[in-house]
Amino acid sequence: MILTVTLNAALDVTYQVPGVDWDGVNRVSAVHRRAGGKGVNVARVLAALGQDVLVSGLAGGPTGRAIEADLRAAGLPSALTGIAADSRTTLTVSETTVRRTALFNEPGPEVTPVELRHFVTTYEALLATAQAVVISGSLPRGVPADTYATLAAIAADQGVPAIVDADGDPLRHAPKGRPTVVKPNAEELARAVPGGTPAAGAQALRSQGAESVVVSMGAEGLLAVTGEGTFAARMPYTVLGNPTGAGDSLVAGLALGLVEPAPWPDRLRRAAALGAAAVAAPVAGEFDPDVYADIHPQIIIT
Repeated sequence: MILTVTLNAALDVTYQVPGVDWDGVNRVSAVHRRAGGKGVNVARVLAALGQDVLVSGLAGGPTGRAIEADLRAAGLPSALTGIAADSRTTLTVSETTVRRTALFNEPGPEVTPVELRHFVTTYEALLATAQAVVISGSLPRGVPADTYATLAAIAADQGVPAIVDADGDPLRHAPKGRPTVVKPNAEELARAVPGGTPAAGAQALRSQGAESVVVSMGAEGLLAVTGEGTFAARMPYTVLGNPTGAGDSLVAGLALGLVEPAPWPDRLRRAAALGAAAVAAPVAGEFDPDVYADIHPQIIIT
C-alpha cells in the first residue's frame, strides 16, 4: 500500500470556459467538483495505475465532509483525521480556447496542536502497512513549517521510503527528515536555494539529508540528482492543456519507483510521461492514457 498525506485537503472546483471576460459575465461550459489537495491527486493517479492506496490527512466542517464523500464515491480508501475548522476550497478556471489556466487557493483551516498530534498518532500506525509514503502540498494554518521533515523522519525510522513535495519553508526543512526523494519544481527550488543552477540547488538539498532530489522543469523535463548519478529527462514535444495536477502525476510515477524498483532512467521516463499526460486531462488527478503511451517511449534520458 502507498500512503499519501494531505494536511491541507481541499474541495477542488474546476470551471471550464471558452475564454474569460474579467470585466463581464462568464458562462461556464463545464464544472468539476472533487476531493483534492496534492496527496489526493497522487492517490487518484496511483489507483488508476492499479496500486493500493490510502489517503490520510486532515479534514473538517461541511467542506471536509464533502471531501470524504467524494473519496468514498471514487473508491479511494481514506483515514482522514477530523478537525474543528472547515477545510478549504480551491478554484481552477481553465480557458479551453486559448489553453490558459488560473488557480485560486484558499489558505486552509486553522489546525490546533491537539488535532495535529492526533494526526501524527494515526500516521505512525498507518506506516506499519505502508510500502511508501507521499507527503505533499501546502500546510494549513497552525501547522509548524518543519512538520514534513518530522513526518519523513518518522517514516525513515520505520524503514518506509518517503517522497516530499513542498514549497517554501516546508521544503527548506524537508531534507532534515532524511526523505528518499524531495520533488520541487524549478521555481520552488530557486526559492529554497537561491543563486545557483538547478543541479547545484538539488545537490545542496542532498547535502542537507535528502537521498535524491528530482526537479520538475515544465516543458524542459526533469532533472534528478541521486546517489547513482545525475540524470535529465528531455521531453520530445510540449503537451497543451491544464497543467494543474501535472506535478502530482509525476510524483505518482516516482512513488511507483519506490515500490516497483527500477533504474533511475526508467523511473524518470515514467514519471515525466505521467506528468505530461496529466496536462492533457481536464482536471487534476487524472491523466490521458493515449498521451502517456505516445510520449513515454520518446522521452530522452541523459
